Amino acid sequence: MGTHMDRLTYFIRRLVLVIPTFLVITMLCYGIVHLVPGGPVEQTIRAMRGMGGGGESGPLAAAGDGVSEKQRQEIRKYYEFDKPLPVRYWHWLVRDRVGMRKKSFQYKKPAWEVIRSRLPVSIIFGLTGFMLSYLVCIPLGIVKALRHGGPFDVMSSIVVFVGYSIPAFAFGMVLKMLLCGTVEGMWDFFPVGGFQSDNFDTLPFLSKVKDITVHMFLPVACYVASSFAVLTLMMKNSLLDQIGADYVRTVYAKGGSSARAIWGHALRNAMIPIATGFGRIFTVMFAGSVIIERLFDIPGMGQLGLDAIINRDYGVFMCVMALTSVLALLGNVLSDFCYVMIDPRIDFER
Repeated sequence: MGTHMDRLTYFIRRLVLVIPTFLVITMLCYGIVHLVPGGPVEQTIRAMRGMGGGGESGPLAAAGDGVSEKQRQEIRKYYEFDKPLPVRYWHWLVRDRVGMRKKSFQYKKPAWEVIRSRLPVSIIFGLTGFMLSYLVCIPLGIVKALRHGGPFDVMSSIVVFVGYSIPAFAFGMVLKMLLCGTVEGMWDFFPVGGFQSDNFDTLPFLSKVKDITVHMFLPVACYVASSFAVLTLMMKNSLLDQIGADYVRTVYAKGGSSARAIWGHALRNAMIPIATGFGRIFTVMFAGSVIIERLFDIPGMGQLGLDAIINRDYGVFMCVMALTSVLALLGNVLSDFCYVMIDPRIDFER
């Protein structure tokens, strides 16, 4: 068994390795997105050819039907494409604060301002779905393991697999038809889409909470359904493996009760595989499903990232990618920490 100092050294080393790993990830992504065609230079030239320069400022000014070589060079200079790629990356990393100050080509404002406006939506959406997944699936998996082969296990497995087999967008469409009043004669319990009502700012606090809850109920249900079966069966199978292990039989042989064997020993070790996903709590605000967000008209980070890729909005895309990368790397460290909390016998040095 490793000492506390060994574990501390391990986690310090993991945290230090986050920095070079982050730099390699961002270097590769920055190089790729700036080498593919259709970037801001090409889009600006197309706009100049199509609309001229009337009333425009910046690189669109003084544009005619054609674009001269001098104008091309001015456009490249405006977007800093006249500089070597390493210099541009350094400016993005240091001067632009990891792209947060980089101006969005699509929204005409710093990338962080665009992302910040979407964060509350994605945090509520992602965090709620993440917490519900674990709060529902872990107890359900435990009950299924304790009643393995019984009627409850069989019936719940049917429900879990049927729900998992239905694509999220199809499940969402069915929920909208049944519960949003989109089909005549059906119930009208929930709004068709959006994150909040038009009069949200005028509502009192409790009414705001209720309004957001009503708007997010169906999207969160679709989000949870997508990971419901995997997490439930992982918990069930992990607990079954531990119940059949030698150390649990030893507890019974020494006269220990079933409650002590299962809840005191088997369950704790069964939670180790489940802890793998605990680190995702850092990235839940960037993990929203694009399909679900589009289906329910939710202005979240998933839709923002897709729009940034389609429109070659390098500023927003690189900022989203950078934030996602560093949070994912920290999440991996958190998962290892959860391992140690669940089972202190784990020795990472070995």
